[in-house]
Amino acid sequence: MYICRMHYNPHHPHHRADLVRIATSAMSERGLQPEFPAGALQQLAKLTQPGQETGTAIRDLTGLLWCSIDNDDSEDLDQLTVCEVLPNGAVRLLVAIADVDALVKKGTPIDDHARANTTSVYTSARIFPMLPERLSTDLTSLNFNEDRLALVTEMVFHADASLAGSTVYRARVRNKAKLAYDAVSAWIDGRSALPAEAAAVPGMEAQLRTQDSVAQQLRVRRRAEGSLEFETFQPRAVFEGEQVIDIRQQVQNRARQLIEEIMIATNGCTARYLATQGGASLRRVVRSPERWLRIVAVAKEYGEILPPEPDSKALEAFLAKRHKADPLRFPDLSLSIVRLMGSGEYVVETPGGPPVGHFGLAVRDYTHSTAPNRRFPDLITSRLVKAALQGQPPPYSSAELNALALHCTRQEDSAQKVERRMRKSEAALVLESHVGQRYDAIVTGSTTDGIWVRIFTPPADGKLVSGGGGLKVGDKLPVKLIATNVERGFIDFAMAV
Repeated sequence: MYICRMHYNPHHPHHRADLVRIATSAMSERGLQPEFPAGALQQLAKLTQPGQETGTAIRDLTGLLWCSIDNDDSEDLDQLTVCEVLPNGAVRLLVAIADVDALVKKGTPIDDHARANTTSVYTSARIFPMLPERLSTDLTSLNFNEDRLALVTEMVFHADASLAGSTVYRARVRNKAKLAYDAVSAWIDGRSALPAEAAAVPGMEAQLRTQDSVAQQLRVRRRAEGSLEFETFQPRAVFEGEQVIDIRQQVQNRARQLIEEIMIATNGCTARYLATQGGASLRRVVRSPERWLRIVAVAKEYGEILPPEPDSKALEAFLAKRHKADPLRFPDLSLSIVRLMGSGEYVVETPGGPPVGHFGLAVRDYTHSTAPNRRFPDLITSRLVKAALQGQPPPYSSAELNALALHCTRQEDSAQKVERRMRKSEAALVLESHVGQRYDAIVTGSTTDGIWVRIFTPPADGKLVSGGGGLKVGDKLPVKLIATNVERGFIDFAMAV
């Protein structure tokens, strides 16, 4: 007999304000500050214009065909890209990263809040930005048609996309086209015309074609080295005013790959630049999996044999084969492997010290540097780079960096837990008016706590609380929604007959 563990009242449906309240509470429970303190707001009131530094060390690159590509609703623009085709098929690629430090100095109240949370937290109902919005979406954002200070990484790639060399310097830049992932990807794939924002800029179409070509070559090279391709299940709620009307799964596409590959290359060049300067740096790493034998056991369940020692190339080949064979269940396999690999973390690396690297990306040198409006480790790296460029002592001691590495790792984990928690409540809110409806589902997990299933339209996970004897992961079945709990993020299904 099923005893209902949740309560649905059709006369009191939940709205966006409820999700905001739940998210705010979840932030506090996880040790994150949902609001900016008074000192930060007082400092903010005194900031009235973008960074205005000048000097011979700051190049004027405002005339280049810079563009940004981000989510449709993103206003905190951290990076711009531009490229130039060189003789023999080589490409010079420039990436501009917002110089947040030009306005947010170390040890100020705004910086202290950013240091406390270490990251922006994104939920569908409310974004909890690391920096006040007037900074992150305006004064320190690389906004369209606005001059902004930036740190530029200039990379030259051979015709085969191998890196010929790179350099880092400060510059003033101007965004000529604010573009969105889905629209750019649809154009790349031939499904729609060039976005109007790009079509309005002579030469931008060729820019985007070249950047896409380089990014795809970089992706092929990383895959050959064993970079792991995962597909995670992270649906987000869609709002119409205060009402949640749908849940949609974010789909990987060519434009996202374009930015992802270029940013990975940029982060690697930044890490190597700091290493050449002889000081400590904050690296983003995923260690070689200690639970590799468990990963081997998972592969064996699918009839595949992995070597006894961690091997990213062998694991990538297994993942690619499974994605092709069973794309429906691949997100669940991805999640299993990610959990067994262990999460990423921040560590301090010094020249001559033991290398750690990023197992998942198959790269040796990797830092976080490309999102200083959204992540505190990137702001730390920006300050380290600026100090090195100016020949000044590092702004952080090794002891301070070690403490920050641990703190940033912990806070990022907390932020991810808040976001996962809210995705569950968002799904429960969308479904609360559909109790009694039937859905097609697939079994995604079977533990001592019960059987877990996923429905496809809308995409949502829940617990099978009635029926299901003998079911195993991967089985498809009809289910009926019997209860939801928005406050706790619970969704309950029963076997449909």
